[in-house]
Amino acid sequence: QVQLVESGGGLVQAGGSLRLSCAASGSIFSINSMGWYRKAPGKQRELVAHINSGGSTNYADPVKGRFTISRDNAKNTVYLQMNSLKPEDTAVYYCAVVVTTTGGYEYDYWGQGTQVTVSS
Repeated sequence: QVQLVESGGGLVQAGGSLRLSCAASGSIFSINSMGWYRKAPGKQRELVAHINSGGSTNYADPVKGRFTISRDNAKNTVYLQMNSLKPEDTAVYYCAVVVTTTGGYEYDYWGQGTQVTVSS
């Protein structure tokens, strides 16, 4: 089993910054890709940012230039630095990882979600 623990959400004014963290633990042999998704009320869940095992990143257009995804492989942790936040960034943010377990199987795992609220 693999567990993901997210932290770092909260309430911030427009223009402010937040940093989300997601730490994975458990029967991990390796972590392949890591990503952040978000779901706003009345909208579908969308990919925010993704980073692969080689460190290559990609971002959704609305967050390019404002958000930065990074990972610390020694800590099995992925981060999302969010700057210049806008009210439309308000959503529940979920981390997702693709893990190869010690048993040799590859699975997707999701965090519990953390609320980000940006006030105008």
